[in-house]
Amino acid sequence: MSYRNLISGVIVFAGLLAPFLVINALAQQGARRTILDKQDLSVAGREGVYVLTELDPGAREPNHTHPGDLFAYVLQGTVTLYQEGMPTKKLDAGGVFFILEGKVHAAANEGTVPVKLLVTFFAEKGKPLTTPVAK
Repeated sequence: MSYRNLISGVIVFAGLLAPFLVINALAQQGARRTILDKQDLSVAGREGVYVLTELDPGAREPNHTHPGDLFAYVLQGTVTLYQEGMPTKKLDAGGVFFILEGKVHAAANEGTVPVKLLVTFFAEKGKPLTTPVAK
């Protein structure tokens, strides 16, 4: 195989792969969750999970649900909360919110500074903390 054919093959492969890399990068862009602690609870089949959620300026989580109730405290920035059946609301640092298990919701950072949330889940043990929901 000539050097020229090899280069042509690499270019074609990269061209085919690029759309998948871009989609994956966009899906992961701007929102991060870091589990800080996870403990079994006295309620059978439930665990408590502390999570630091961060949203970069302009980031929006997709609609999703959780396998348990959650309490959230806004550590930094202003978060916009979209919750099924509720009016959209903005919460500044020091604000708190509650989401019922299975309730479809999303959060966005429409500001210019990162948003940081301290989230406490009372979740069903062994289930993923977040399940995406199509619009």
